[in-house]
Amino acid sequence: MANKKRVDIPENLGRPSEIDYSSAAMDFGPLDRDRVPIRTMTEGDLMAIVAIDRRITGRDRAGYLGQKLDEALNQTDIRVSLVADIDGTAAGFIMARVDLGEFGRLEPAAVLDTLGVDPGFRDRGVGRALMSQLFANLSSLRIDKVLTEVDWKERGLIAFLAECDFRPSTRLAFEYRPR
Repeated sequence: MANKKRVDIPENLGRPSEIDYSSAAMDFGPLDRDRVPIRTMTEGDLMAIVAIDRRITGRDRAGYLGQKLDEALNQTDIRVSLVADIDGTAAGFIMARVDLGEFGRLEPAAVLDTLGVDPGFRDRGVGRALMSQLFANLSSLRIDKVLTEVDWKERGLIAFLAECDFRPSTRLAFEYRPR
């Protein structure tokens, strides 16, 4: 989110240096957010989110999305999930949550669980507007790391995330499956 740099405060004030959060590296700028209206996700968005996801994936993942919506709205104190709303129609969504640390990591981070843009609204900046607003919101919370996992075969999503300055993590994910 923000480029951190130390700002020295004159010693006569008796304060140590502080972190300057004024430079937002991951923010795409206000125009991305201004072109597409973005609002906080609500429980009433579930059916629209399921419909968008079905148009993207060709599958009904209502159970999974309902669980993620419940986590985003009811199992966290910090709500960061968003919906792009164009002319009263949900054009896209981003489900994320704030994680205060896991696997020995102590710094706070956001976890991006699901992102979807209705195919009818593609190439209109909806995905970038959602990311821009998410980054701006997280920056105000002083959270400057966003984590996500992507299926290696999802080349379009990987390309989009790369355009949004996501890079491969230095951590490796492992899974065990009994033989």
